[in-house]
Amino acid sequence: MRIVNARSRRKQVWRIILMIFTFLLILAVTFGVIYELRTSALQAHYLSRLAAKMGVRVLPGKSPSIQFPKAGPYDMRLGYVELPTFLGNLETAGYDIEAQARFSPFLLEYTRAGFYPAYREKSQAGLRIEDRLGRLIYATAHPERIFSDCTQIPDIIIKILLYIENRDLLDSRYPLKNPAVEWKRLAAAALELGIKAVDSSRNVPGGSTLATQIEKYRHSPRGLTLSVKDKYQQMISASMRAYLDGQETLKARYGIICDFINSMPLGAISGYGEVMGLGDGLYAWYGADFTETVRLLAERSSNLTGSEVKARAVALKEVVSLFVAQRRPSYFLSKDHTALEAKTDSYLRLLAQAGIIRPGERDAAIVAPLIVQERVVSPGTQSFLSRKALNAIRIQLLNLLDVDRLYRLDRFDLSVTSTVDQSVQQETTTLLKSFSDPLMARKNGLYGYHLLGNGDPANIVYSLTLYERSEGANLMRLQTDTLDQPLNINSGTKLELGSSAKFRTLANYLQIIAALHEQYHSLSRAELAAVELDAADNLSRWVISYLSSAGNRDLSTMLAAAMQRRYLASPKEQFFTGGGVHTFSNFDKRDDTRIFSVQDAFNHSINMVFIRLMRDITQYYKYQIPGVRQLLADAKDPRRHDYLSKFADQEGRIFLQRFYRKYRGKSFDEAFDILTEGMRKNPKNLVAVFRYIKPDAGLNELKMFLAGHLKSAQVADNILSELFERLGPDAYSLVDLGYITRVHPLELWMLAYLNRHPDATQGEVIQNSTAERQEVYTWLFKTSRKNKQNVRIRSLLEVEAFSEIFSEWKRLKYPFNSLVPSYATAIGSSADRPDSLAELVGIILNKGRWYPTLQIQKLCFGAKTPYETRVVYQKSKGEQVMHPEVAEALRQALLGVAENGTAQRIRSAFLLSDGTYLAVGGKTGTGDNRHNIYSLGGHLISSKAINRTAVFVFFIGDRFYGVVTAYVAGQDSDDYNFTSGLAVQVLKAAAPKLMPLLTPGG
Repeated sequence: MRIVNARSRRKQVWRIILMIFTFLLILAVTFGVIYELRTSALQAHYLSRLAAKMGVRVLPGKSPSIQFPKAGPYDMRLGYVELPTFLGNLETAGYDIEAQARFSPFLLEYTRAGFYPAYREKSQAGLRIEDRLGRLIYATAHPERIFSDCTQIPDIIIKILLYIENRDLLDSRYPLKNPAVEWKRLAAAALELGIKAVDSSRNVPGGSTLATQIEKYRHSPRGLTLSVKDKYQQMISASMRAYLDGQETLKARYGIICDFINSMPLGAISGYGEVMGLGDGLYAWYGADFTETVRLLAERSSNLTGSEVKARAVALKEVVSLFVAQRRPSYFLSKDHTALEAKTDSYLRLLAQAGIIRPGERDAAIVAPLIVQERVVSPGTQSFLSRKALNAIRIQLLNLLDVDRLYRLDRFDLSVTSTVDQSVQQETTTLLKSFSDPLMARKNGLYGYHLLGNGDPANIVYSLTLYERSEGANLMRLQTDTLDQPLNINSGTKLELGSSAKFRTLANYLQIIAALHEQYHSLSRAELAAVELDAADNLSRWVISYLSSAGNRDLSTMLAAAMQRRYLASPKEQFFTGGGVHTFSNFDKRDDTRIFSVQDAFNHSINMVFIRLMRDITQYYKYQIPGVRQLLADAKDPRRHDYLSKFADQEGRIFLQRFYRKYRGKSFDEAFDILTEGMRKNPKNLVAVFRYIKPDAGLNELKMFLAGHLKSAQVADNILSELFERLGPDAYSLVDLGYITRVHPLELWMLAYLNRHPDATQGEVIQNSTAERQEVYTWLFKTSRKNKQNVRIRSLLEVEAFSEIFSEWKRLKYPFNSLVPSYATAIGSSADRPDSLAELVGIILNKGRWYPTLQIQKLCFGAKTPYETRVVYQKSKGEQVMHPEVAEALRQALLGVAENGTAQRIRSAFLLSDGTYLAVGGKTGTGDNRHNIYSLGGHLISSKAINRTAVFVFFIGDRFYGVVTAYVAGQDSDDYNFTSGLAVQVLKAAAPKLMPLLTPGG
């Protein structure tokens, strides 16, 4: 019995001991948990070790281990989300990844699990553009107004923020504390969430700390917490970020405060856009001076004057209101200002109760009005004069990345190295601006024969663009003009540049000679003698003659001979071109009785030689069309009918395919604009075309159309109504309509068909045009009036020939969508753009190969972030668009203009240190553009000056080329008589400014 009792007592003792041990263990765990919750010691130990594994290295080449973010306002704003798309676009444009960040294995797995990489994120980022030597030419920073660190923030601002959002964040008793979690608030939020499951009307307070709020509005989709998973991602990511520098987090906690104040989202306001951070919020929503606000709140009240005390109260209220508003910015700042003020006043009272502000400050702040702005009034914009090259760079950047707005571009975390030389750019801009002063213009030689006269020099816009050819690309070195508008007259205008069109005509001519050389140079003299050619095909006949007698059939020799072909300069000849009979004249009547070689005519810009040369070019293309000789021969030939039917069908197909490509992808209005470019624009023609293409349109729509396309004349309503009724869709046959408008009939039919069937494919167009293709050429089958038939045939053939000329010009980078089908195109009637002419010079310097023009050499996305990617342009293979021998012949021709022609004043302008001169070549052009007003029947009534232009497209040495333009807009241009010599003199005056670039090694 005693033994049993003893055993029982021992068991009781062990039970008591076990209970005590269990209690002590529970107590230890409880105290341990409490200790951990207070101190975060275990978290600090393990999370700091994990954070240390989040390594990133930037190494050459494309990264095999990188994870780009998928969402998040911060990552989208800075361009990180779209980086894969941007890199794909850049690769297509010829750029390669030079170096890219590599994630450590742990960081890669961590981000793939959905967490945000821990790194020191930028409070401020934006687009940065440097010139070719690394000098800054443009920089944006968003947000614009920030604190660089917590020491700059007035203590009162920190206390206000912590009171409202995260009161225990800076508790210095716990140096290892995890700032991402505040357990009391989190538990309360979890409890309320559970209650909400039963009572859906219950409001759930947020359990977020400042650290998790930053993760939310930066990286969560749409900046919101939409699920428990989102909250978990925010907490883990914020925790890991807090321990980046080791176990102690007090420094990180101060950094969290600074980051939050700098980046808290505050909605968006008209005139400014997205607002982030306290500094930008004060400026955008209240028009407050950030620096002054910081000064007022940093000072002791006792040190402030009476007016400053009131200003401090206003500043205090504005700061509190923004901390309140950041929770619901669109509501408080854009919709309900009364609610914002009430909430702000409530917090001002609480802040006074907590001893953070004094009662007097509270009362003064509550009384102060809270005036929220509706929009931000933009300060005066910077002059466009200094931004021409910069704007060109930004526009190219938009196109490269396929970004829709400069607003977005300016907010990317992106650095760009451009090709521009900022120093030369600034000095050249200053020089060109100085020419508005008559004294400076005279000092630089701009007054004289065919230079400046009595007109005000301040009205002239000067423009200069310079490129440097390099292997695989042409680099823009400077682009400037004196037009204080965003428009760039080099690339944004359509100007009649006069004799510069002779440059394109000459290129076209030599390309034809090269093509004929390729076709015939291998034939024997007997075979050449057997070639049948029409007497009107002068170019083919000359090539046959040359090859039949030349001892050296080398292409270069033949091109040199072609430059010596001679033409009469007499204006005493009528030319049937452009659908009518025209006469032309020379600039200098002393040339009228002379005969010039092509080279001499090019040197001295002899109009009549190039009119005749264009006629030869047009005739050449006419006789390249199969069957033209037969078409124009005996009208009684029994084969004529079958041939003409086949001709009509085949040629109709060719032209419909060409017109379809011309208008594919264009809106109807764009297509109509292209169609009317080459038309004779008088009311009758325009009404007839409009009524044919849009037969269902009413009179009002016709009025709107004429207002946009007949700006130089107004048609009375009664006359317009008469034309509307008389020129209905069936007023003319398709052939007659094409004849009177100088537009190919099938082109008219094509637009009319696309008006009815905008989604039609090319196959559908061909299939449904059989009758029209025959109708266009029906009149050719009638033989009773052969001469009149041939006149109309030749008119249509000229249009077709100019389609071929246009294709050749387009291949050599002509900028527009059509040419005027007239010999006058050789002397400028089809207009041009200065930078497109320069592009042609670039082709010549590159021996006939076209390379893209580059303004951006390198890009660096996300520097010092896990997404850092450096991209550099690779050499383009280019495109051979001209025979190398033709390019050399044109280069020699351009040299001749500077040595012996209209640009002689420039030949000794670029002196090197060794006493030699850089060779200069180019082509001049003068445009006197006028607004012609026509009568109802198409007769010229009056002519009014629109603008006057002088252009010189040039090359310097074997590396540099460009274009200089002088331009006067409006009726004032009647006061000027300058010619292209002015443009040449401008380049000569700019030569000293350009020499640092042009000098070898510059």
